[in-house]
Amino acid sequence: MQASIFLARLLGPLLLVTAIGLFANPWVFRTMAHEVVGSVTFVYLFGLMDFAAGLAIVLTHNVWVASWRVLITLIGRLMLATGWVMSQAAKILRNKNLYPVSGAVLAVLGLVLCYFGYNA
Repeated sequence: MQASIFLARLLGPLLLVTAIGLFANPWVFRTMAHEVVGSVTFVYLFGLMDFAAGLAIVLTHNVWVASWRVLITLIGRLMLATGWVMSQAAKILRNKNLYPVSGAVLAVLGLVLCYFGYNA
């Protein structure tokens, strides 16, 4: 349970701040996304960092229970799928609903993790 609380306290604010940024400055995120996808070096480095962070989460928090804690495991598993996401990034970035939907999902996840991480 300590690992769950620690990771919720770590990931919750990060996701929440990212969501706020997506809502406040979607054009900045759109510009950054296009720059990352356009650079083989950035794709490799961000993919490697996401994979390492996802692997760290999965190795320390492989929890499959019907509670909020499974969200952390799912986030770690999704981070391991970064290679596939990056290969589809050009198509994904063309979707006009990407930024508001991503912001909403990140805000909800961030709020849930902050709630359970700081109120547990």
